[in-house]
Amino acid sequence: MRRFLIEGLMHRPLAETPPIPDDAAREELGQALARATREKLGRSLSIRQVDAGSCNGCELEIHALSNPFYDLERFGLHFVASPRHADVLLVTGPVTVNMREALERTYAATPDPKWVVAVGDCGRDGGVFAGGYACVGGVAEVIPVDLHIPGCPPNPVQLLEGLLSLLEAEAAAPAGRTKN
Repeated sequence: MRRFLIEGLMHRPLAETPPIPDDAAREELGQALARATREKLGRSLSIRQVDAGSCNGCELEIHALSNPFYDLERFGLHFVASPRHADVLLVTGPVTVNMREALERTYAATPDPKWVVAVGDCGRDGGVFAGGYACVGGVAEVIPVDLHIPGCPPNPVQLLEGLLSLLEAEAAAPAGRTKN
């Protein structure tokens, strides 16, 4: 036991280094997102996150948006528990056979106007799971997608940039059209 304690004190932690804080850029991006939300909706943006069968890499980055480092709530964006209260469906992972009907029902329960954002490479075309017996494919195989945020997984800043581009392009493109 003593040996483990001494080794623990002598070695550096194995954790990754935290992201380099670029507070000014993150704050500017957040303020632009808040402005776009107020202009387009006149209120805060409600997001319902749906895991359609992912490996949870994208979920970890989405959950990071709520931590004190990014603090999504201060920009007027928040996650909701029900699709009936959502403006945006943030869908992660390839759609599995077992999640297809649940995703379709969630989409149907979300009131219009609604946007669908496919997150990650798996959300685009199934990623490494494409062609598997349990995988239907990307999100667009099941419901119309308005925006795709690429990455495996995309980092929180990319997610914020994607939401901003969705709000800015909202008037220019009809719902259900896939954009990259």
